[in-house]
Amino acid sequence: MKAMILAAGRGERLRPFTDNVPKPLLEVGGRPLIEHIITALIRAGFYDFVINLAHLGEQIQDRLGDGSRFGIHITYSHEGDAALETGGGIHRALGLLGKEPFLVVNGDVASDFPFENLPQHPAGLAHLVLVDNPSHHLRGDFALQGDKVMAEGEPKLTYSGIGVYRPELFAERKPGKFPLAPLLREAMAEGLVSGQIHQGFWMDIGTVERLRELDERLTGLTVKPVVC
Repeated sequence: MKAMILAAGRGERLRPFTDNVPKPLLEVGGRPLIEHIITALIRAGFYDFVINLAHLGEQIQDRLGDGSRFGIHITYSHEGDAALETGGGIHRALGLLGKEPFLVVNGDVASDFPFENLPQHPAGLAHLVLVDNPSHHLRGDFALQGDKVMAEGEPKLTYSGIGVYRPELFAERKPGKFPLAPLLREAMAEGLVSGQIHQGFWMDIGTVERLRELDERLTGLTVKPVVC
């Protein structure tokens, strides 16, 4: 299974750090966020990567290269200066991702989620990893009923930014800038989105305060957790 890391976001809430450095290259625990993600995925058996690029994306490509120093292969999906949002970014990369289901990971989340526990072939069009709602997102995103993810229902949980998708989810969409959530809600209405809960460590690195919190967590540990 190929793995796509979403790395095109501008990181407005992390300014001024992201004025000159793309968000995935911000360092925590002495390494860029994206390298923590790559390391965690390699441990789970992923070796073929697609990374989308926009704001200052050339810095990411210069840092990671073709992936050979990690023992992996990296292909880049260039979006220009303006990112295409999550849905549009994945759609643009479909030609690189192939015809089989693929993993997508947001480039600004940290977690000890075991990627090897994801289904290689989800029964529907998507499989999402959900987490308990953090204090900055108490309303949540979706509900989990059995193994089905629903747009409505209680209790609501937060989408972790980790999911497996079939390319067919994007088949009827035209190229361009668009969010992922509406596509998922359409598929949920047809019962085509499965999910699971991760109750371990997870953090959305969306603000300067959370970036510092993660850095302190990593630098303060003798044995560092697998972080993505």
